[in-house]
Amino acid sequence: MTVGGTGLIGAGLVGGSQLLKAAQDPAKGRVPDTPFKTGHMTFLTGAGAVLGEPSIKGHTMAAEEINAQGGLLGKRKIETITADEAAGTDACVKEVRRMKLDAKIDMFTGVISSGTSPAVGPVAEELGLLTILTDGCTDFLFDKAIPNPKYVFRITNIQSSDGITAAIGVAQTWPHVRKIAHIHPDYAYGRNAYEHFTLALERLVPGTEIVSESWPKLFTTDFTAHITKIMSAQPDLLVASVWGGDYVAFYKQALRYGLFDKMKVASTIAFGVAPHAIGKDHPEGVLAGVHSNYYFTYPGGDRWPLNKSFVQRYFKRWNEYPNFQSEGAYMALYLLKSAIERANKLTGGWPEDEAIISQLEGIGIDAPSGYLYMRPDHQAYKDAVTGFSKNLPGYEFASWDPARIITIPIRNITAPLGWPKPGTTHNESTAAANWIKTTWPKVVG
Repeated sequence: MTVGGTGLIGAGLVGGSQLLKAAQDPAKGRVPDTPFKTGHMTFLTGAGAVLGEPSIKGHTMAAEEINAQGGLLGKRKIETITADEAAGTDACVKEVRRMKLDAKIDMFTGVISSGTSPAVGPVAEELGLLTILTDGCTDFLFDKAIPNPKYVFRITNIQSSDGITAAIGVAQTWPHVRKIAHIHPDYAYGRNAYEHFTLALERLVPGTEIVSESWPKLFTTDFTAHITKIMSAQPDLLVASVWGGDYVAFYKQALRYGLFDKMKVASTIAFGVAPHAIGKDHPEGVLAGVHSNYYFTYPGGDRWPLNKSFVQRYFKRWNEYPNFQSEGAYMALYLLKSAIERANKLTGGWPEDEAIISQLEGIGIDAPSGYLYMRPDHQAYKDAVTGFSKNLPGYEFASWDPARIITIPIRNITAPLGWPKPGTTHNESTAAANWIKTTWPKVVG
């Protein structure tokens, strides 16, 4: 698939967007007019598509907007080759190699699964391929797989913040829960969510105990046995990190058993899917996480015009609302655009990858989700956000209750820059786990 064309000419004038401008400063020096080729990988088929397919839509919309202004530095139109992450890890690794060596892409972006990013990240480094991952949020990527990245950056909040965000939401809202049940996909993301939720909650809410654990395989369709097991344990709270089509299947099946009437439910990523994938039948009052990243109704109204403008343009382009994958993929191209423009001002002409990398490191930019900062260690951060489900008259699906949104400064829930990584001064699973154990006091009650 090739992304190009005229796109939304002048769309950036809506709502005062700072990402789009009617005109941009002319580039310094000679800039070639050859296409800038990107490779974008996400789930285009299968149960993961309701979360991942919006990623290519966000990427496409950004490319169209940039191309409508002439392209990068006003000269280089963005063209995109896509790949379906549902093909599996080995196939994804082969596809990254093919994109670089045969299709001659200039940059790689996308990736949803925490199982994919540690596989393709080292390959991108080996190939010297400039990469901005839009998800694949596992701490393992930069803790162990690529501890000193040069070419690979990541724009999503790190995975450990997901479990911690949910724990803080529970502690603030339901501090009297004691019996906890868990259901998580049986791979890196689920294990990480379970661990970091538990580490945080036991320091925030004293006296809790885990009464049930369920570990369905990723892309499970029948959750009956897991639901009956959870209900038989009679927990006060269920914590879930099943995502995409898995979560949609889970909540619809759980409704038939009355699960939501018998316990509180907190999820790290329930509303991470394309918003329209959630039905009006979704129960209210669920802590419905979005990967700690972004939900299209927040910041709402005129409070943050950049988000209002983005949502309007996205809906006009796709006739649906964006999810956090849409926003992340969209911002990956604008982050690249900003870095290229900064490097051009310093060096003139089309900047080499090393110059672009130097401008990506430490860059800050306004985004629909708020302020986005890329740390020098190549991990981007934005303040974490989660909210509670509610059926509002303005949408044909359950969304967030505007009166019950929780925001958390990201610096409060992530290990600081330079914190020792696993295998150095400690053997915890993540730097974040060691940071919590070392620095968070336990509440006594």
